[in-house]
Amino acid sequence: MAKLPKEYRFLDLSDYGRTPGHWIASKLQFTPLTAIHVTTLFVITGFIAIGCLLNGYMITAAFFLILKSILDAADGELARLKKTPSYVGRYYDSIADLLLNFCFLLSFWYITEISIIYMLIAFLGIQLQGTLYNYYYVILRNSVQGDSTSRIFENSTPKAFAGESQATVKLFYTIYNVLYICFDKCIYYMDRNARYSKPYPKWFMTLISLYGLGFQLLLMALMLVFELQSFVIPFFIGYTLLILVFICIRKLIL
Repeated sequence: MAKLPKEYRFLDLSDYGRTPGHWIASKLQFTPLTAIHVTTLFVITGFIAIGCLLNGYMITAAFFLILKSILDAADGELARLKKTPSYVGRYYDSIADLLLNFCFLLSFWYITEISIIYMLIAFLGIQLQGTLYNYYYVILRNSVQGDSTSRIFENSTPKAFAGESQATVKLFYTIYNVLYICFDKCIYYMDRNARYSKPYPKWFMTLISLYGLGFQLLLMALMLVFELQSFVIPFFIGYTLLILVFICIRKLIL
């Protein structure tokens, strides 16, 4: 199920897992499994990718990185098919993504012996990239009555949906806020007026999707397939510079 009304849907380069993810979700729709179970499954898949990476199975690691992206799409699809939106699931998904991103880059640091400082810079860069993508995407979704589980400003604990505990929502929101607040505030202060724009054109959102987590993992997987693992950390450091380009486009053109 789409997050946007039909007239606002764009080519999302990071969302290649949506079709197989929807297929997986459709098979699970009438089972006891929930979106949170699928999120847990993509966490396990991510750690399998890390295990393969550390043991030199680069192509297998690449496969599990792509599978992780597919399952990452499947959990949201399952929540929409079952009509069970969840703030716990939304925050759990984001927390899991951040921790896995850190572990992925830590693994690349370990097998390439590049400086740990560069690894940390690459991690900060990847998180800022994803935050920019999510910032613009959530603004668009909220402005055109699309999926609203994600909020533009995560500055207070949301009211729990039916079927979930307010205390659990508060716990997961607190963890999410601690992990993401610095990235959210950084992107917000770089483009605080973004929410006042008219709905972003499709070409702009397609460009921004270069920073989506799915596309980031696709780039990692391709570098593994071509045995370019030593370039992953330097690449994502340089890739972060596009943030300034995208923000300038948004401010000067849109």
